[in-house]
Amino acid sequence: VQLQASGGGLVQGGDSLRLSCTIRGSRNSIDVWAWYRQAPGKQRELVAQIDRDGRSNYVEAVKGRFTVSRDNAATIFSLQMNSLQPEDTAVYYCNAQDRWFKTYWGRGTQVTVSS
Repeated sequence: VQLQASGGGLVQGGDSLRLSCTIRGSRNSIDVWAWYRQAPGKQRELVAQIDRDGRSNYVEAVKGRFTVSRDNAATIFSLQMNSLQPEDTAVYYCNAQDRWFKTYWGRGTQVTVSS
């Protein structure tokens, strides 16, 4: 399984961005799709995830602003980020976990929000 993230960039506070992650390989074995982020000097944190049944959850800081989704074929999953704030500045990573609890990571994509 290989993951490729895209969609990062530099935006102003209040703007929106959409991150996408393309999955190649044995994607039918994936049960959970997730986005993590790591800000400078901080630990990587889970931002949002969605499971095979469509259930999603979010870190408190992004609730109501970010939406995680995936297509039915599980080839692409996305993170729609609205009302971005400078505190959202981080490298964002897509992640997938298969039914055997093995995890896969994409290369990070930088999101920078200016005030």
